[in-house]
Amino acid sequence: MIDARNETLAIESRFDLAYNAAHALSLAALRWHGYRSENRYLVFQVLEHTLGIAPEVWRVLAACHDRRNLAEYEGHLEVDNQLITDLIKATLQLLEKVSALSTIQP
Repeated sequence: MIDARNETLAIESRFDLAYNAAHALSLAALRWHGYRSENRYLVFQVLEHTLGIAPEVWRVLAACHDRRNLAEYEGHLEVDNQLITDLIKATLQLLEKVSALSTIQP
């Protein structure tokens, strides 16, 4: 997350770093609960159940997923500083919640 907040990096790189961290954390939460998914979008949709994340937070992540897909499959990435800020904020919430999972039993 340190690099994602580094404003000297290209905005596309910052987006990619933060998005991949958010996905990895979301997937870790899903697996902690004993589930697996091959669907990248699903791990964001179930955050309300796996980590108690509010819908407005996982909707940011879902929007970022849509942007990532456009970049991945159509070669067009459109992000701005506000989206990066929201994505980093959401990812930091995920990091806090996932870190807390290690202190409780599944």
